[in-house]
Amino acid sequence: MSQDLSRLRLSAALKTYPHTSGLKSGAIADPSLELVFSEVEPIHRAFAPMARTQAFDVSELAIVTYLQAKAYNKPVVLLPAVVAARFQQGCIIYNAQRGKLSVGNLARARVGVRAYSQTTGMWVRAILAQTYGVPVETIDWVTFEGSHLEEYRDPPFVRRAAPGQELLSMLRAGELDAAILGNDLPDEPGLDTLIPDPAAADAAWYEIHRYVPVNHVVTMKREVIEQHPQALRAVYELLRRGKASVDATPGEPDKLPFGVTALRAPLEEILEFCAHQKLLSRSLSVDEIFADCIEVLGDAAL
Repeated sequence: MSQDLSRLRLSAALKTYPHTSGLKSGAIADPSLELVFSEVEPIHRAFAPMARTQAFDVSELAIVTYLQAKAYNKPVVLLPAVVAARFQQGCIIYNAQRGKLSVGNLARARVGVRAYSQTTGMWVRAILAQTYGVPVETIDWVTFEGSHLEEYRDPPFVRRAAPGQELLSMLRAGELDAAILGNDLPDEPGLDTLIPDPAAADAAWYEIHRYVPVNHVVTMKREVIEQHPQALRAVYELLRRGKASVDATPGEPDKLPFGVTALRAPLEEILEFCAHQKLLSRSLSVDEIFADCIEVLGDAAL
């Protein structure tokens, strides 16, 4: 990171979305700031380095990873900016070639997920519990990785697959009854969504909750903000301009909410879900989460 205040250089890791492509190409820029991007593919490989050692000055981060980092007092600051959100009820699948499986008989079923702390997994578990009445602890959760935070330990009702086993291979072989996947959902005959008509189910969920489930947010290294508070203001404004550069579809839910006001209700609910699923080492509040950001951004954060 350069100490030249006229042109601050910050390392950054963001996935290329329509709303971040301008930042990464330089089409959307700030004369006082240069973002030097590392291409990390898939982007979740940037999460552990950012959460554990603050490997980037600016980084996309899964919301559960950020909340775990905050609970462990890592020096990472959340910006009130969502860069990825999606509806989740199509993310749990099963092998229909091995017989019918429904939400109603998930108790004691073997359900695989990359990591128990994966944000998509958190959302699916929350929906199963809240919408369909399936308690989290009644499912036999099978994972393949640990948390992005080394300090975190999975709850006792979670077990790790044997070394060398793979989620989709186990699902195809009948060693798992269902599996949760995110961007890597397979388009494969015989692998069907567990929840019938997930689009309709998601629409019904949205009518109740009035937001799209948040997946990824943007964070910054606290040391950078303490030394250069103007960097937080500049990065937040660049993200705003990136969102503004993408035409919103009239009548469609906002998948890129900005500001503490827009994120307060979703985050309050996410915190409840995380606490219920034993994902956090201590209680957090929305006010604590955004305190560092509001101190610098003031009303602009709201």
